[in-house]
Amino acid sequence: MRRWAIRLMRACRLLMAAALLAMPAMVTAQYPDRPVVVVVPFPPGGGGDTLARTVMPRVAQELGQPIVIENKPGAGGNIGSAGVARATPDGYVLLYGTNGTHAINQTLYRKPGFDAEKEFAPVSRLTEIPAVLVVNPSLLPVKSAPELIAYLKANPGKVSFASAGNGTTSHLAGIMFGTLAGVDIQHVPYKGGAQAITDVMGGQVAMMIDVMPNVYPHIKSGKVRALAISTVARSPAAPDLPTIAEAVPGFEVTAWDAVFAPPGTPKAIVERLNAAVRKALDDPAIKETLLARGTVTVAGTPDDLARFVTSENARWGKVVKQIGAQVD
Repeated sequence: MRRWAIRLMRACRLLMAAALLAMPAMVTAQYPDRPVVVVVPFPPGGGGDTLARTVMPRVAQELGQPIVIENKPGAGGNIGSAGVARATPDGYVLLYGTNGTHAINQTLYRKPGFDAEKEFAPVSRLTEIPAVLVVNPSLLPVKSAPELIAYLKANPGKVSFASAGNGTTSHLAGIMFGTLAGVDIQHVPYKGGAQAITDVMGGQVAMMIDVMPNVYPHIKSGKVRALAISTVARSPAAPDLPTIAEAVPGFEVTAWDAVFAPPGTPKAIVERLNAAVRKALDDPAIKETLLARGTVTVAGTPDDLARFVTSENARWGKVVKQIGAQVD
């Protein structure tokens, strides 16, 4: 009887071990069985929202379930991001994160509300996004970055720049431009990039440095004038535009976006999501659409994204401290 009981216990242990080994495959096979929510922590219509709504439908095709975009703006993206960091880690609530939420804000805000390196499960990077220095041609009679700098030096404190909100890439880019160029420009924060660029076009604010997808259509229409691009090298999306660094040495701003899951999300689900994102970004139609808006696809593994976030926190943290920016 005792031997039989021992054999039964061994058999149970083997069955339990086999079940545990099979669990990741079972999770992957079942996931997702209902719509997935992707939180965009910015208002509708801005550059980040536009990119998310371009890529996520293609990711949904790979997952076989709809993806619902939910805009939850506030505090430069911190409110929506913090919400996802505390969501149930089952793969049904994800975050569209950016260099703002997951790098700049960690130093710029005294209390961002989450730890970008510890409180998320990285899924995959999406794109790299240059920003463009644009002006309202009626308010600023300049056609190049050097001309703009000369005008600003001749009119200290009289010109304002718009941003998508405190802590956003456009905010930090404007501060960096003013600091490195040695000019006095006033910051006007908005509740999103769409509203900000609308007021630049309308003449309420004179200039802005914003991500390419948000401003490119208005550059083409002539409603704003593009002076220079923010990347260290000229962009294939706008090869005729000089870089800001050509007039302001040391200036470089490259925005990026990525997909994150809540911490503790099963590895099998993260890998399933990563495969779907990477396949979507490999679609030539998606690549072409994004390049036409000034962005380049940059997929990768979850580990790649984790390392990248760590390096970006160090890079942007240094920049924020150097220019003395701080938001409560």
